[in-house]
Amino acid sequence: MANPSKAKGTAFETAVVTYLREHHDPSAHRNVQMGSKDIGDIDGYHLHAVEAKAEKSITLADYVAQANREAINAGKPYGCAVVKRRMKGTADAYVVRDLATDVRLMNRLRDMEAALKDASFDRWFDIDEEHAAP
Repeated sequence: MANPSKAKGTAFETAVVTYLREHHDPSAHRNVQMGSKDIGDIDGYHLHAVEAKAEKSITLADYVAQANREAINAGKPYGCAVVKRRMKGTADAYVVRDLATDVRLMNRLRDMEAALKDASFDRWFDIDEEHAAP
């Protein structure tokens, strides 16, 4: 690849996909670029269009706006940017979204947990234990 910045971006996208495959969704993959109707860099982060960024200058507002646009294009309810931290590994990257998106996500999580707890307390309890802080 002739462009070093593009190579770094591609390497970070690949690292994020690898991390998601190992820790979240084995079917995670990089998306084909769609031009003006881009659907995000990565598919496989539940309910999200993901915009991966590995740049020297971080512009969060631009990243979040782009992720939100791409979520609409992808038909996903949430957009987020995964931003590489300098001198850190993939697991230390930042996941960034605006507060309005985060509140919608947290409201969904709260409501889904309540529904599961009502429908199957034992299943809810098992999942709650599985995801408890260490």
